[in-house]
Amino acid sequence: MRILIADDHEAIRKGVCSILTSRGDIEICAEAENGQQAIEMAVEMKPDLVILDINMPVLGGFAAAVEIRRLLPGVPILFFTMHTGAKFGEEAKKAGVQGIVAKETAGQALLEAVDALRRSEQYFPA
Repeated sequence: MRILIADDHEAIRKGVCSILTSRGDIEICAEAENGQQAIEMAVEMKPDLVILDINMPVLGGFAAAVEIRRLLPGVPILFFTMHTGAKFGEEAKKAGVQGIVAKETAGQALLEAVDALRRSEQYFPA
């Protein structure tokens, strides 16, 4: 599975890459620092999954998700964020996002979410 990761904090991106690539069936095909780069890289790289932070400079995660959904309707999108709760889950679904993982639960939850989206399921923990 080829994944694009977008987060404005390099340390977070590298940590997510490390968690995901610990499994041999996952490849990080691109990293973006903001939502606009994420859109451009998604169109260019055609990943199997896009992981977006919500708060990013230039263009935030919600706007990037809507545009990626428009341009690549078959590519699942996962928010990886500090923001959680029902409000964000509902807004994420409206933006076409298939799941949310809270940064504080990164390790196992991130892999579980990727597996769920791979199975065409959603991942919105309570």
